[in-house]
Amino acid sequence: MVKTIINVPNNFCKSNSQYCSNAANLSPVERKSISIQTLSGASTVTEMSARKNVSRKFIHKQKKLADQALDKAFEPVPKNKEVIFYLPVTKEWIQQFIVAQILICHSSYRGVIEILASLFDYHNICPGTIHNIVMKASKTAAEINSKESLSNIRYAAHDEIFQNSTPVLAGVDIESTYCYHLSAEDHRDETTWGVHLLDLRERGLHPKYTVADGGTGLRAGQAAAWPDVPCYGDVFHAQYELGKLVRFLENRAASASGKLEKFEAKMLKAKKSCEGQKVSKFLALTRQKHKEISLLAEQIRILSDWMREDVLSLAGPDIKIRREFFDFIVEEIEKREVLFSYKIRPVRISLQNQRDILLGFVNELEKQFIALSEQSDVPLYLVQAVCELQGLNQESQFYWSQRLELQKKLGHKFFMVYQAVQEILENTPRASSLVENLNSRLRNYFFLRRHIGNKYLTLLQFFLNHRRFMRSGHPERVGLSPLEIMTGEKQPHWLESLGFTLFQRT
Repeated sequence: MVKTIINVPNNFCKSNSQYCSNAANLSPVERKSISIQTLSGASTVTEMSARKNVSRKFIHKQKKLADQALDKAFEPVPKNKEVIFYLPVTKEWIQQFIVAQILICHSSYRGVIEILASLFDYHNICPGTIHNIVMKASKTAAEINSKESLSNIRYAAHDEIFQNSTPVLAGVDIESTYCYHLSAEDHRDETTWGVHLLDLRERGLHPKYTVADGGTGLRAGQAAAWPDVPCYGDVFHAQYELGKLVRFLENRAASASGKLEKFEAKMLKAKKSCEGQKVSKFLALTRQKHKEISLLAEQIRILSDWMREDVLSLAGPDIKIRREFFDFIVEEIEKREVLFSYKIRPVRISLQNQRDILLGFVNELEKQFIALSEQSDVPLYLVQAVCELQGLNQESQFYWSQRLELQKKLGHKFFMVYQAVQEILENTPRASSLVENLNSRLRNYFFLRRHIGNKYLTLLQFFLNHRRFMRSGHPERVGLSPLEIMTGEKQPHWLESLGFTLFQRT
């Protein structure tokens, strides 16, 4: 066997150890500089190794790392995988995410748990923790609700809405849609309403008038607590009930028309076999029935149109003429109760009993017309004529002839009076439909009632008042919350009001 002897220099181990030590002591900035110079060709690997007193292997490694980093930096990234921004997920962020999921997305507790687990790989939460977070937010919301002033509310709408047979007393500012009262109660009598209305008055609520349906407890409670504030009728419910009656009669007329067609077909068939006399009696009765129902449906529809367009419309005649027309319509409906008394009579009685409160908004209009007449030095009857003019079809010749006549009488004051009357009409509410809208929105949160009871209404009241409108039929409301519309002041985001810090992209 031949043994090969290799002579190793005495300073090899010492030199290799020194290279390793020098390389370890290089800072990240120096390593970056080495990579740049060797990649750019400003210095060779051998030169850089001698200059830094490190091994050539180390220089090659730094050069390779920089080369890989550059390749990765310029590697094309699919658009759907490109990082848009980074989100620092903290415990506070998780809490506000939970509240937002429940209130904005109507998510259940289990749904929130699933979202956090699926999208954030976060499993350290249970329904009890979510419940505590929501309860804490509800407590903060209740404190904020109780401190907000209601002195800017001019027109209010009250109603009693029901959730699983539990009455919920609701109050909404008609102009801003701000919900100033929302509570579940055991009763909806005079005492319950009166106590709540007295509490609201202490917070500055003193509207010019309110609008409500025919609820006896509601009206009695307001009369006791606010004897100086009138409560006018809700024209929406009156028009809705008349519309239901019209649709019922028109459906019956359509059904009678179908029966008539069948009997006429039978008559044609019977005549061919010379047996027409067997069908003639039934055909005559069917024709008579069809004629009666069709005529009744048409007449009730006409009366309903008159009630909607001439009596309960904003632009129209004075209170005296409207009352006479209202009574005439009710009398005509009563004359036609014979055929479908069980449907027509309740509607007629309801209208008859609510005439004065349904026309209450007209009294409010006339008060403002009197003030406008005195302010502009224009006779009251001409102001009323301008109001009636705005109820006419602007495409008709009659409208323009009436307008020309009023322009001659009012002269240069015509346009000023016309715009003033138009503004009065637009700012005079006559329906509590906003409360009905509130009721439909609450139905999406019934699941919260199972988790935290009726206290969730407090949180919902806060959320609906502080959440900004993303879209609206009134462009001036977009980007504003009901609270901001009511107060005219900028308010923080509703999550910030609850004590959270909003995430902002840098």
